[in-house]
Amino acid sequence: MAPWLTQPPYLVAFVLHWPGTWVLARVALTSAYLLGGFTKLFNFRSAIAEQEQFGLRPGALWAIISITIELSGSALVISGVLVWLGAGALGVLTLVATLLANRFWVLQGQARFVALNTFFEHIGLIAGFVLVAILAS
Repeated sequence: MAPWLTQPPYLVAFVLHWPGTWVLARVALTSAYLLGGFTKLFNFRSAIAEQEQFGLRPGALWAIISITIELSGSALVISGVLVWLGAGALGVLTLVATLLANRFWVLQGQARFVALNTFFEHIGLIAGFVLVAILAS
């Protein structure tokens, strides 16, 4: 078999093996959670309203849980400490939020299309957390 089919080109191999890539990839993977956690933290009333919109009551308790998982899970994944725990917590949070917010099975038309795509994008994100946990162990 041709070597270019089994080994990446030099530049690709360099990027994949550069230690900074591992850190940058974990920051990128958790960036939405960092943004979401800090946004909720600094606009707590909106965070409560968001939780209650999905039927989670008391909203303040669920907002605190969400903020805690988003920020602490991200910190664990980025720091490389207990990555399995941070990735697992963010993956479970993503699954619960996806099941609550992207219920494509009860929608029709364009709304169903958008929710279905978003649902499976989030499933892919969960798989990313599984891969990070595997690579970090």
